[in-house]
Amino acid sequence: MELTWPQALTEADQSKAITKLRTYFGLEPGTTPYTGAFFERLGGGGDRGEVRDVITAEDLVAVSMLSVEVPASAALRILGPDGRKISDLLREIPTALDLVEVDPDIINDSWPGWQLWDLLHGMYGVGPVTAGKLVARKRPRLFPVYDSVVAERVGAPKEFWRALNSDLRAQDKTRHHKLLDIRAQSGIGEDISALRVFDIVTWMPGRDREGSQGRL
Repeated sequence: MELTWPQALTEADQSKAITKLRTYFGLEPGTTPYTGAFFERLGGGGDRGEVRDVITAEDLVAVSMLSVEVPASAALRILGPDGRKISDLLREIPTALDLVEVDPDIINDSWPGWQLWDLLHGMYGVGPVTAGKLVARKRPRLFPVYDSVVAERVGAPKEFWRALNSDLRAQDKTRHHKLLDIRAQSGIGEDISALRVFDIVTWMPGRDREGSQGRL
């Protein structure tokens, strides 16, 4: 189970990856932010203290920044009868933990994050991508955004979290540290996780085929 990392994240010269990030966040001259630049930051973030263990209406809006919509029927469940179950699972998932630090042996269908993804995905009209983006909004350091564009570029293993965890932990966490270095040099801010750096730089070359800046 291996991922194909984009060239911009594997070559010694980090300038291409840095430019992609700066373009995405509207920091390059003449650029404006992509809508996805507000995914983590809308309302102060989905993992901030007062809302860290509940999916709010604000979170449902945030995922629309990544060009997905939560159907009304699912939104009512999330904000209503299933809210307590969601909160119970979120309370078991730390906010101050990066995917690279997770023991790979616990990344299975009994992991609270996996259970939360299953719960959301089981709702009518909530596909795997939308479920994943909701989980990523609540725990951006632990769960990566993943969609068809990223899948096309890195491969689509059934257990993407495990594959990325393995890559990040390899060679004394070399790739994780490189993502952090690229983030620092781009000036986008430390609130953007290493996982989002991976996601954005991976996705950017496929944006033209998607036909808009809206996905991210």
